[in-house]
Amino acid sequence: MNNMTGTSRFTASAVVGGLALLCTSVVMQAQVPVSTAGVSLASLASGSLQGVVQDERGAPVNGALVSALGATTTTATTDRSGRFMMGTLLPGPYFVRAHLSGFISSRGQYIEVHAASRASSSIALRRATSDATTDRVVAAGLVSAPEPSQPATDAASAGNDDHGETAWRLRHARRGILRDATMPEDIIAGDTLDGSVFEPAPMFGRGFGSPMRLASNFFTDTAFSGQVNLLTTGSFDNPQQLFTTDSMPRGVAYMSVSAPVGGSADWTVRGALTQGDIASWIVAGSYVTRVAARHHYDIGMSYATQRYGGGNTAALRDVTDGSRNAGAMYGFDTIALTPSVSLTFGSRYARYDYLENRGLLSPRVALTMSPASHLRVSAAASSRAVAPGAEEFLPPGDTGIWLPPQRTFSSLAGAQPMHAERATHVEGEIERDLGASSTVLFRAFRQHVDDQLVTLFGVDLPDGPSATVGHYFIGNSGAFDATGWSTGVRTAIAGRFHASVEYSLAQAKWNPGGDLAYLLLVAPSAIRLGSDRIQDVSTSVETEVPETSTRVMVLYRLSNGFARAADAAGGQAPGDHSGFDGRFDVQVRQSLPFMNFSNARWEMLFAVHNFFRESVTDQSIYDELLVVHPPKRVVGGLTLRF
Repeated sequence: MNNMTGTSRFTASAVVGGLALLCTSVVMQAQVPVSTAGVSLASLASGSLQGVVQDERGAPVNGALVSALGATTTTATTDRSGRFMMGTLLPGPYFVRAHLSGFISSRGQYIEVHAASRASSSIALRRATSDATTDRVVAAGLVSAPEPSQPATDAASAGNDDHGETAWRLRHARRGILRDATMPEDIIAGDTLDGSVFEPAPMFGRGFGSPMRLASNFFTDTAFSGQVNLLTTGSFDNPQQLFTTDSMPRGVAYMSVSAPVGGSADWTVRGALTQGDIASWIVAGSYVTRVAARHHYDIGMSYATQRYGGGNTAALRDVTDGSRNAGAMYGFDTIALTPSVSLTFGSRYARYDYLENRGLLSPRVALTMSPASHLRVSAAASSRAVAPGAEEFLPPGDTGIWLPPQRTFSSLAGAQPMHAERATHVEGEIERDLGASSTVLFRAFRQHVDDQLVTLFGVDLPDGPSATVGHYFIGNSGAFDATGWSTGVRTAIAGRFHASVEYSLAQAKWNPGGDLAYLLLVAPSAIRLGSDRIQDVSTSVETEVPETSTRVMVLYRLSNGFARAADAAGGQAPGDHSGFDGRFDVQVRQSLPFMNFSNARWEMLFAVHNFFRESVTDQSIYDELLVVHPPKRVVGGLTLRF
């Protein structure tokens, strides 16, 4: 077992190390990472969860695995005092359970984690006992009641019964043709009672008992958790478009399953698919080790495909068989150098079959220190490559709603190939906790970007198809160097309200290029000349109404840097983006307690937003600003968490 564990650690280290060596030359040339308002917004909105695990006598349980499934999947291991801690959790409900070999898994409990606050949980584990003399199996037509003089063999009357939910349901299920029977171990093993050898048919005997036990142990001993979403989504620019074919609602099915790997790691598999004139699907898997170890590995991969069956010639122009495919794999290692210093390094490799240069490499390295209590200092450097249309294929971040490729896109420059955006950046950040409910931060960054992407909705090209709510054009606006800083605070107000606000200021110097002729015609404000000064304010507010089990989350970003379409700008000049504009995201989650099971929870989701890109830690400051006239997207449906 130790050899296998050592081999697994060596293999994971080799994968991450190989990626890091491959990316070292690129990282050394990086001179800038970025801190955008959207990224900081996610950072400001985190909370934490702490608790204690005890046995039935109240004694602390050491080494128990505690899993929390919600907006993200997180695990922790208890220390000698039975305590555990999960930091930087996204706000929302989490399904929390504890597991340890020799104990019956605890019943799941739902804990609400709020921004800028710390939730607590107390979990009880009960020691398990077993009777090795008999195995209980389901036998067709075998019923034998115990004699009055014989001791009871039913697990419910034995005193060492299994109080797990599955066992309880089996004991109390209505009996039919299949009945519980207690069969001696030698019969299950393939021997008869008189000592002669019993040669059963292939579906009985040892071939019958062992697979059943393996399958039963796999499903009863593994702490599965997951989520199922049945959603409907659509896009619109104005209310009239809600009743047109351009905004035709599409159904989306999403499923996520997670489980621990031994006592040192967790795996997660997620997938989503949709059907219509755009038939698409996306699947992703990840393997993450526990933070308690010296090395914390985060390894995963994803693959997505999109096939378009409509008649938009622009959507079909850049593909040969009507489909696009994209895949990505990544590996990161976080090393605990000391109890207060950690180093993270690794890389992501993505491949897009519709690009001329299909392979894109994105290395990253970061150092985090805690020189004092409630104080955190970090520095990071990375080089990130972004493909045109990548947001349609890559899995969303922890705050995003999983949707497979939903929209089509094409090059703004007609038959010319599309170019990937490449950003190199460095940043430093300081966070300070003020009491138990407030945190302030300050961040400074520097960034260089080549082939900055521009995304355009609702524009008409001469002698070409229009970009409707379901299709957009992509171009490049040139290169720039930027420096800037941001400061913010997150806090809890009156227990029910959790809010954050951040202000950022950036100064950029542009070298225009790329598709200037096309941008001048359809979106002059997307062309930046000389120096550009960007200011924005990002806010988030989250509130919960426990009386009705309702949770509301609102994100809003206000900036003077958003580009606009030519027809809406009223004769804009290149580089003229005076005036403020905003983007929003509103989500309402309503719990449905009347549909809940003991270990599962139903909730209804409704969301409206016009943010186009998912915020990540090292994106260009212009990624969202140069999305012209994005339509509003509506998502609604049911979510089952188990």
